[in-house]
Amino acid sequence: MIHKVAAFYQFAALPDYRELREPLRAFCAGLALKGSVLLAQEGINGTIAGAVEAIDAFAHELAHGEMFGGRLNNLELKFSTAETTPFGRLKVRLKKEIVTLGDADADPTRQVGTYVDASEWNALISAPDTLLLDTRNAFEVAMGTFEGAVDPDIKSFGQFKDFAAEQLDPARHRRIAMFCTGGIRCEKASAHLLARGFAEVYHLKGGILKYLEEVPEAESRWRGECFVFDERVALGHGLRERDKGHGRDE
Repeated sequence: MIHKVAAFYQFAALPDYRELREPLRAFCAGLALKGSVLLAQEGINGTIAGAVEAIDAFAHELAHGEMFGGRLNNLELKFSTAETTPFGRLKVRLKKEIVTLGDADADPTRQVGTYVDASEWNALISAPDTLLLDTRNAFEVAMGTFEGAVDPDIKSFGQFKDFAAEQLDPARHRRIAMFCTGGIRCEKASAHLLARGFAEVYHLKGGILKYLEEVPEAESRWRGECFVFDERVALGHGLRERDKGHGRDE
């Protein structure tokens, strides 16, 4: 059986997120879905897997069903496949933030960087006055990144604001292009930089996964593999699973 995998997020006001937990968990369990979903007042974030029909029903419920009442009508959603189930169980958790940065001024619902489609990304990062910034953790960067990208050398995304304060300057870095796995960390990171006075902040819409899905390998500026937080470990171009003979080091 081929398992369909959905990675999704949206920043949206969910003041009732605590009350949504059990209905969402029950709905996912009824479809035999496995994976992890985070709910917070600022939105939803998760990756789940299951049968093709079950994932399609889940995606429809988020965007169009009564549970969220149309509040997730701008969901960032990406699909891939796995030969075996990439998750052992289902978890629906409540969090303070759907991606933790710890900066109250970084509000993607109020201001966010300029989205750049995968088809336009190569042109942007080829410009000599563009600082290309990888916002992911060091172990993710070590597995793969874009040519010429700056590695902030952080252990967790919460350290990004310290890196920005110490290494980035609005007067010198006039144009910044950033990227992450699926796009969610860049939403917070770009909002943080804009709040600190950076003039031009761009980020890859849909993240590395969308780029690997859409950009032909012959035209790619990506080198290596993209780490994903499930049992597949990493994906390459076309969102193909990595060779199981080259697993993650313990």
